[in-house]
Amino acid sequence: MSSTSANKKIFDVALLRRVFGLAIPYKKKVIWSLVLAILLALLTPIRPWLIQLTVNNYIRNGLLDWVIRITLIQFGLLLVETVFRFLFTFTTSWLGQSVVKNLRVRVFNKIVGLNLSQFDTTPIGTLTTRTINDIESVNEVFSDGLIPIIADFLSIISILFVMFWVDWKLALISLAPFPLLILATYIFKESVNRSFIRVRNAVAALNAFVQEHLTGIQVVQTFAAEEREADKFKKINREHRNANINAIFAYSVFFPVVEIILAVSTGLLVWWAASNALELPPEQAAEMAGKMISFVLFLNLLFRPLRVIADKFNVLQMGMVASERVFKVIDNQDYIKTEGRFAPEKIQGKIEFEQVWFAYKEEQYVLRNLNFTVQPGETVALVGHTGSGKTSIISLLNRLYHINKGQIRIDGVPVEEYTLGALRRQIGVVLQDVFLFSGSVLDNITLRNPAISREQVVHAARLIGVHDFIETLPGGYDYNVMERGATLSLGQRQILSFIRALLYDPGILILDEATSSVDTESEQLIQQAIDTLISGRTAIVIAHRLSTIRKADKIIVLDKGEVKEIGTHEELLEKKGYYSGLVESQFGEKGKGERGNGEGG
Repeated sequence: MSSTSANKKIFDVALLRRVFGLAIPYKKKVIWSLVLAILLALLTPIRPWLIQLTVNNYIRNGLLDWVIRITLIQFGLLLVETVFRFLFTFTTSWLGQSVVKNLRVRVFNKIVGLNLSQFDTTPIGTLTTRTINDIESVNEVFSDGLIPIIADFLSIISILFVMFWVDWKLALISLAPFPLLILATYIFKESVNRSFIRVRNAVAALNAFVQEHLTGIQVVQTFAAEEREADKFKKINREHRNANINAIFAYSVFFPVVEIILAVSTGLLVWWAASNALELPPEQAAEMAGKMISFVLFLNLLFRPLRVIADKFNVLQMGMVASERVFKVIDNQDYIKTEGRFAPEKIQGKIEFEQVWFAYKEEQYVLRNLNFTVQPGETVALVGHTGSGKTSIISLLNRLYHINKGQIRIDGVPVEEYTLGALRRQIGVVLQDVFLFSGSVLDNITLRNPAISREQVVHAARLIGVHDFIETLPGGYDYNVMERGATLSLGQRQILSFIRALLYDPGILILDEATSSVDTESEQLIQQAIDTLISGRTAIVIAHRLSTIRKADKIIVLDKGEVKEIGTHEELLEKKGYYSGLVESQFGEKGKGERGNGEGG
């Protein structure tokens, strides 16, 4: 994004209104912070003016009592100002953090409700950046952005008003270098803004790269790709460093320039006051001393917000840019529709696909005119080469994606009419790629569902025949499997996910290569439980093991998203058609002759 584009974001009234709409639940805090900003602006110029009054009226006339009184008033004002400034800083920071807390929950809930197609095209690290870094920038709109900028402007206006009220000629002379300061501030703001945009983009790239490569660290190490990936990381990290160095350079130039301009202003002030004092009557010349002291203080108070106001403008710009990115996530309409209201306690399990077309990308269909019916209690095997559409079918059944054309019905009711919770409670899924969260075995089996007791988990584990295995782990059911189940084998993770599906007693069971990562002994342990589980309920099995396919009541043969054949194992072999060729190519004559348990990839 260009600097010009970023500048426009500040004055995008609709966007700014939407950002501050996030603070509506805390409008009293917003009002309170603005009141504090006004009070601080009114208090800021009082102390320099009191010092001028003290020098000209009391010190010059030797009124020590009044000097002490004014000094005590000064301490009192300083204390009040300190309290107000603390309250202002705390209120704006509290406001920003409160808005961020609500916004982060809202964004997270939105992300987990998006269609899976969004995660197919958007790096997880980018969504992580939106949820953490960008939302933190929205916080800065409140804590370091617009409200503090308003407070600074009010202080500047208040100081300028008092300066011109005290001596307008002296004010004009001391402010003569101001055009240079405005120019320097603008150049600084633009330079830092460009650097900040580069930094934000580099942070997003870093997050995406690190998340992806740490998730796939096993692949990186297995193929000895550490050095190549490290070189890529160095390149991204170098861009991040260079962007930050550019910002540091701008700061390193700007702050000394501000100090020089302040020194020039002070020098002009002293020169004008001293030269004019020589020409004034003694009474008026004596008053010039108090004015000089107060104006030096005025200039320091004036330059203090001016030093940081450009920085705050950049913070506001970045906050607005970040908020636009966050709102794009919130406004994303490709989310899982939840308008359905049908929520049966139990389903019979009849599944119907009628003229179903589906594409991950528009018009690039992976399922074409799919038509088949699964009767309640049937076990159906989906077979076909990789990419034939098997996994897409179960994803659509579970409403992880929306179909493009056609209709899917369960018990005669379109799946869109079910509530998501009711639908997915009735469909148990055991995936080939098992994902376990950091936490205990028990937590991963129940997914922290308080309605599932430890006793139910133990019962399901006994049914599978893995209770004894779990008890051998340190801590048993409380054993921490670590992130992605790193401390368990693939087969052990698969078994835990199988227990997870068992616990929900689903009306429809989906096994997506459920035994692909399980050794022969483990497969024998769970095969009996599978047979018990699928008895009396609908089961869809995606498997390459011939032993599993043979037991199916019906086999649906897929190729390039189309149904080629439907029938039993024996019926399809007798046809000597597509399925027969598939069996022969995958399992050889041994499988075709039904004499063994061959496996295919």
